[in-house]
Amino acid sequence: MSATGPFVDLPPGSLRILQVTDTHLYGDPGGRLLGLNTLTSLDQVLALARWSLGEIDLILATGDLVHDASPRGYARLQERLAAFGIPVYCIPGNHDLSARMAQHLAGNGVHLVPSTVHGDWLLVFLDSTIPEEDGGHLSAEELERLETTLDSHPDKHALICLHHHPLPTGSAWMDEMAVDNAEELLTLVQSHPRARGILWGHIHQHFERCVNGSWFLGSPSTCIQFTPGAPDFGLSYEPPGYRWLALLPNGEIRTGLHRLAALPEGLDMNSGGY
Repeated sequence: MSATGPFVDLPPGSLRILQVTDTHLYGDPGGRLLGLNTLTSLDQVLALARWSLGEIDLILATGDLVHDASPRGYARLQERLAAFGIPVYCIPGNHDLSARMAQHLAGNGVHLVPSTVHGDWLLVFLDSTIPEEDGGHLSAEELERLETTLDSHPDKHALICLHHHPLPTGSAWMDEMAVDNAEELLTLVQSHPRARGILWGHIHQHFERCVNGSWFLGSPSTCIQFTPGAPDFGLSYEPPGYRWLALLPNGEIRTGLHRLAALPEGLDMNSGGY
């Protein structure tokens, strides 16, 4: 384990998590998103995680995993995530196709499941995608499943994972693609005090806020980053990165970001969108 990493001196029974999100891989390993090779960028971020985190208990991959939803893209992602030799839990984003994920990503320790329990923690995975839409929505069935799952594990602390953001980021263009019925999710979470956090991707930037004792966490992409607080689409010079989380047995969440030392080459900063 890294002598200075964030997982040093945790209480026994703590859960050590790596979150990667919005990897935007392609079937072609040379595929580029706005000029940036997303596979190369992912490999660099995963190498950073191995070096800086040391031992990890599980990985969360929170959507927009393969930009072209190609079988080869999913197979390539499975190869990289399975190489860690620990459980990996994936959810779809608006660029993904769930059926292809099930066929080409699941397996070899990579899972697409509705929930899982690790120690003192319940992890719940929600599908916030709308077919052929960029924005998010949680169906009545997803919300009912969430409530039933929380009620079925009253002795567990809970971390809820989805792709789309349930709180506004302050970027007007991005907030048009948030969960459109987020109030229903927030009301449900507030009625379950053991729901300690909500974690998502989609926004390609850092977001942290504590609301009524629950943490709301948005994370950077492993490839391109969006400019925070911008009214229109814009790219940030922030390098790609990942989020780490330590889930403690008492329900405390410790978390932070690690980014590459520099922005990978090739990114077209003048792009108006994708």
